Amino acid sequence: MFLVSNANTLRQLHQDRLNDYNNQEQQVIELIGLLNKLYNEQDVQVTLFGEAIDTTSINQVLALHQKAAIRHQDSKAIAIADTLAMVKALAASDIQATRVDVGQLITNGSDIQQVLQALSKDDNTVNGATDVVLYGFGRIGRVLTRLLLSQASSVKGLQLKAIVVRPAAAGDLAKRASLLERDSVHGGFLGSVSVDEDNNGLLINGRFVQVIYAKDPSEIDYTAYGINDALIIDNTGIWKDEDGLGKHLQSKGASKVLLTAPAGGEIKNVVYGVNNDTVGDDTIVSAASCTTNAITPTLKVLNDEFGIENGHVETIHSFTNDQNLIDNYHKADRRGRSAVLNMVITSTGAAKAVGKALPELSGKLTGNAIRVPTPNVSLAILNLNLKTAPASADALNEFLRNIANSSTWQSQIAYTDSTEAVSTDFVGTKHVGIVDAQATIVTDNHATVYIWYDNEVGYSTQVLRLATQMGGINYAQLPA
Repeated sequence: MFLVSNANTLRQLHQDRLNDYNNQEQQVIELIGLLNKLYNEQDVQVTLFGEAIDTTSINQVLALHQKAAIRHQDSKAIAIADTLAMVKALAASDIQATRVDVGQLITNGSDIQQVLQALSKDDNTVNGATDVVLYGFGRIGRVLTRLLLSQASSVKGLQLKAIVVRPAAAGDLAKRASLLERDSVHGGFLGSVSVDEDNNGLLINGRFVQVIYAKDPSEIDYTAYGINDALIIDNTGIWKDEDGLGKHLQSKGASKVLLTAPAGGEIKNVVYGVNNDTVGDDTIVSAASCTTNAITPTLKVLNDEFGIENGHVETIHSFTNDQNLIDNYHKADRRGRSAVLNMVITSTGAAKAVGKALPELSGKLTGNAIRVPTPNVSLAILNLNLKTAPASADALNEFLRNIANSSTWQSQIAYTDSTEAVSTDFVGTKHVGIVDAQATIVTDNHATVYIWYDNEVGYSTQVLRLATQMGGINYAQLPA
């Protein structure tokens, strides 16, 4: 009798858990509909502790809410019902052009109605649309395309209008479409991609993107394609100074240029979240490098808290397309050796570039890079001599965990203390840099901090944040 009773209790427990999960799934379905409506009709973007809520995946939404308990060790998982209640209130309001972090609002115990009432009418600015042209369609160009066109359609914000590539043979459009649709690192594109041969373009999730063939930026008339005052995102890396990048501004219909590589001369190298406030009326701006973006936010908070005397940055970087698959001639030292068979020591300008984004560290850091046989996700090791020593590695980790959970830095800095974390765990992460707490070392005034980063997606996310600013698109922030 005892065994039968115990089996019935266990069966009921399983059924209750299943019913609860099914109920949460239904809540997520309703939530996704409201999120798409908010984005499309009110230009409101909702995040959970800085992470985008994927409106194409019920499981991602559920997992993201569970992950809140890991991020905030003293908190429980965020209930779907609480998020849904807040999003319902947002959808019923007249709020416009706002980024809302429901995770921060819920953990802060905020009353969403009071928050909405406190918003000034001046905060409800309405954004227009900014035409975007991707000059180049390599690794970064395709990741940018995925990020821009994976979200719900909207007539506001960044609008991808065209892709520019070099003249190519017949069948090029199909090749471009296939490379966007299938990716060996990031998997299949969540959406539809088809070729429009008649209009020489691609249909991506129902949106037409013109494909333009050109040998030189200055020869293009974007207005002939209905493109005006466009922001050109140059991800070719061919031009890195004002003379070269200025060619884009000779094109009809182009107004600004954003380079996805470090720039020379007087061009500002900008890490969003650190020195993007220096971008005023600049028509040419650099988004610096993936490594500079990954390390600069953490270096800033460490310098603000402890002071950095000097240090060395070693980057363990995935191989890139500028290396050879097998040994062959290459104009650069060592890069001619097989990328998939060797660790290759090479130079990096990331440490020096930190000084451009963070002048107080100018001249204080040295750097090197080692290219390794992995296709994506890199690791930066910060070896720092600090003015004020943290009490211990645990104390430093606690500081970094709190920083990563703050509304100010949660989009730039993330934190993991998993003993099983490896590089592939971070493929696709939009966080710019993830501190690996298990590897932190503190000895006297010397600290060693390890930072993972997806050198494609994490960096591209930063590029789009800067592009949004350059496009004159502004969002109020909740919480402020």
